[in-house]
Amino acid sequence: MQAIIYQRYGGPEVLELAEVEPPKVHVDSVLVRIRAAAVNPADLQMREGLADANVPTYFPVIPGWDIAGVVEEAGPGAPEFRPGDEVVGYVRTSVSHRHGGYAELVATDVHALAPKPAALSWEQAAALPLTGLTAYQAITRVLDVRPGGVPSGARRRGRRRIDGRPDRGGSRGDSAGCRRG
Repeated sequence: MQAIIYQRYGGPEVLELAEVEPPKVHVDSVLVRIRAAAVNPADLQMREGLADANVPTYFPVIPGWDIAGVVEEAGPGAPEFRPGDEVVGYVRTSVSHRHGGYAELVATDVHALAPKPAALSWEQAAALPLTGLTAYQAITRVLDVRPGGVPSGARRRGRRRIDGRPDRGGSRGDSAGCRRG
């Protein structure tokens, strides 16, 4: 299969198109035919060697943490997905072991995938995983949102809409439940 790879750290000049062995499907993994892959800062930092102290690297690397594609095959421990399912994925672990999304195919753990939202294009869906994870972490860790959508302690202080104005009751969808300041 064809893939974009790099065999040493550096800038965009280290990227090359190469013929590589296709990834193997394991018990809990899913083989995905890539329709779109996103470029994010983590991909660039890894390619430049800035994450070398924290992330094991096995050359050649096929970059691309964020993908959107169609399931080709699912291992026996991955009954959640079937051939033909449209998926998005955050395949960071696969990248650290050589196989990322800048390829025709990627095999990744079943827990790294989710159904592709039907309303999104392939390109929009591929841009979702890392940005979605970042938003989720901001909501749950920084804003401390609890189940039910209200930050802890917000009931005592009153909720505010995302634009900072007081919530006047409306539907729950009107309030972001965000803290001021």
